[in-house]
Amino acid sequence: MNIFKKLISLCKPGTRQEEPAQVEMKYLIVGLGNVGSEYEDTRHNSGFMAADALCESGKGAWSLERLAYRAQVRVMGRELVLVKPTTYMNLSGKAVRYWMQQEKVPLERLLVLVDDIALPVGTLRMKKGGSGGGHNGLGDIETVLGTDQYARLRIGVGNNFPRGKQIDYVLGRFDNEERAVMNTQLGKAVEMIKCFATQGADKAMSLYNGK
Repeated sequence: MNIFKKLISLCKPGTRQEEPAQVEMKYLIVGLGNVGSEYEDTRHNSGFMAADALCESGKGAWSLERLAYRAQVRVMGRELVLVKPTTYMNLSGKAVRYWMQQEKVPLERLLVLVDDIALPVGTLRMKKGGSGGGHNGLGDIETVLGTDQYARLRIGVGNNFPRGKQIDYVLGRFDNEERAVMNTQLGKAVEMIKCFATQGADKAMSLYNGK
C-alpha cells in the first residue's frame, strides 16, 4: 500500500524531482612555446600555433590570465580550455599544474601540444605518455606533475641542422615551403585534438597516427 501511495504522490503536480543538470566534461589543451615577438612563428612555438588554430576554429578569444593566455571553445558537449603558458618553455610545468587545479581537470583529460625534432616537418603523432625525449618543456611538466603519463600531440619540425645548432634551429622560423606544409597540418592537428576530446586518445591515435 505504501508503494502505491508513493507512486500517486510522484504523479501530483509540483512533486516531480528535477533531474540534475548534466556536467560538461572539461579538457585542458596546453600549447607549448615562448611568449614575445622574437619567438613568434618559430619552430619551438608549434604548440602555440596549434592552440591558435584550435581557438580560431572554435571562434574563441585569448585573454591574458595568471601564468598563461587562456581561451575556451566547445566541441560536441565538451569544454576545451586552451592555455598558452607565459612562463617560457623551460617552466611550462608551473602553468600546467596551476590550470589543471584551477579548472579541476584530471590528468587523463590533459593534452599537451609540442614541437618535435624527431619527426619530419608537419608530421603529427599523438602519444598517451612516455619520455619527453630531451624536450625542456615536457621535462618540466613531468617534474612538476611527478609523472609522464599525460597525452601529448607531437608536431614535427624536422632536424635539418648541423651538429651543435639545435637551439638556433628550433628558435628559427619555417621557410616558405615548410610553412605551407604546417598550414595544412595544423588543420589536421585541430581534428586530432577534437577527436581526443570527443572519442579519446586511443581513437585519435588509430585514426590519425601514421597518416
